[in-house]
Amino acid sequence: MQSQNRFFDDVARVASGAVGAISGVRGEIEARLRDQLERVLAGMDLVSREEFEAVKAMAAKARDEQEVLRRQLEALEARLTGPGVNPAAGPGQGGKDAPGSSTS
Repeated sequence: MQSQNRFFDDVARVASGAVGAISGVRGEIEARLRDQLERVLAGMDLVSREEFEAVKAMAAKARDEQEVLRRQLEALEARLTGPGVNPAAGPGQGGKDAPGSSTS
């Protein structure tokens, strides 16, 4: 009976050592795969997250500015084609909203 306990203790020690060795191998494989993946990604000329976010913010700002300019253009077009404006007179030649006209 004593020899069986010793046998199981030895088997448990060997198994424990094998698990430790396997986890060490696993860590080494993960590190090598990570290094290889980083080399492949570096060769692909990808942008970083920070650069992407900066360009995204610039695009959103440009879109907002374009929307403001579009509304201003629509307002100016509405003034030019509004009621009481003589389109044949041309810019600055009379009309309700022409500069220098006295509408008061």
